Parts: sequence; structure tokens; C-alpha cells
Amino acid sequence: MSEPLVELRHVGHRYGNGAPVLRDVDLRIGGESMLGIVGPSGSGKTTLLRVLLGMVRPGHGHVERREGLRLGYVPQVEVVDWNFPVTVLETVLMARPARRLRPWATTVEKAEAEAVLERLGIAGLGRRHIRELSGGQQQRVFIARALLGQPELLLLDEPTSGVDVRTRHEVLHLLEELHRDGLAVVLTTHDLNGMAAHLPELLCLNVSVQAAGPPLAVLRPDVLERTYGAPMDVLEHAGLPFVVDRPGVRVS
Repeated sequence: MSEPLVELRHVGHRYGNGAPVLRDVDLRIGGESMLGIVGPSGSGKTTLLRVLLGMVRPGHGHVERREGLRLGYVPQVEVVDWNFPVTVLETVLMARPARRLRPWATTVEKAEAEAVLERLGIAGLGRRHIRELSGGQQQRVFIARALLGQPELLLLDEPTSGVDVRTRHEVLHLLEELHRDGLAVVLTTHDLNGMAAHLPELLCLNVSVQAAGPPLAVLRPDVLERTYGAPMDVLEHAGLPFVVDRPGVRVS
């Protein structure tokens, strides 16, 4: 294992006087990591991403980041105002490092943004309004924005939420390509079968870590019941676990 990019030790957090949203979380993210964080709504997944990013300072425990670590972040698409009058290229350029010092992008910065768009297969969409794009194209735009700063660690919050099967596979394959090129990737997801089961490493979270490791070791009925609070069955198909709800049981 390489030197960690980010390491959490016994991290806990709560908002105000509310119940804990994270409790005693240990997590090590290395340069080789491609990790999926799974769990029900309200399990602390987004808060954990914000702790990794440094957006939230935990109430307990320690967070260590490698000095000078470059981070990229892709938020949930639900928080994006798709009617905001901005083009694809302008959206990507919002992430340029010198934006606060200089309001207008230089020719070099525009070229860098266009190069990222080309790398992600959407080079011809720079002048399109973001609302005119398909779900897969929209995700690629926000991944491109996150990549403009040349991050070493890319964090994504529910990147396949609300998209169809084809788009889900496109996003997954894109992240796999970026990971093979040397980018560490951490993402949250509700999609146990469509995405999480194909990741090399999973972390099951429900306030505290219920299990972490390869999918076959993690996606087990006892772990899933602790994570989701309901009994679930696991089948194996083509060497991969496949999670199914038990009849009459609903899982959030």
C-alpha cells in the first residue's frame, strides 16, 4: 500500500445537538483506491465525503491529508440548477484555480478546459447549454470540472442517482478509465447491484462502518441487515454478489 492521501482515525460528527451522523470511522484512502461507500439515506455518506474534502471538521477524531493533496469533487446532480444560463465550457472553467484572482479565463485556461472535455468524450459540446445535455453528458461535464485542477483524489456524491442503466455503465466505465490512469476515486451510491458490486472495494456505512473490503467479503446478509436495518439476501452470479430484497421487505 502506498502512503495514504487521506486517513481518518476514530472520526465522529454530529450537527448541533442532533444524533451522531458519523461514529468512530476509520478510513484510509491511498493513491490506488477506488472505493464505493454504500448505505441508506441518512447513513452519513455525504458527511463522510465532506470530511474527506475538508468541508466539514469532525467533532471527534483525526483527519490527516497528505501535504499539497489536490482534490476534485462532483456533487449530486439534484443540487445543480440546470436552468442557470451557462454553457458546458463555462461550467468547466468555473473550477479554474485563478478564478478568484481574475474573472475572465485566459486562452491557455480555455485550452486546458477544452482538453479535459476532449478527454471525456464531449469535446463538441462546449457551447451547448447544460440543460440541453443527456444525463450521461451532464455527469461528464461535472467530472470535467472536477478534473480541471488535476486532482489526485476524485470524490463523487451519488454519480449514478436518477440515471438509466446505459448512463450508469457509461459513468462507471469512465471512472474505471480515470482510475487506471492513476486517479484515486471515492464515490457514494445507493446502487448495490448496478455499480457497487463492480467496484474493487466497498465500505458499508450506517453512522459507523459496518464492513469494508472486496464486494464478495462485504455484501453478506448479516452486513447488509446491519447497514440497512432489514433482511436482504445475496446471490452470486458470474463471480459477483447480487443483492435482492426479501419478499415483503422494503429497504430505503
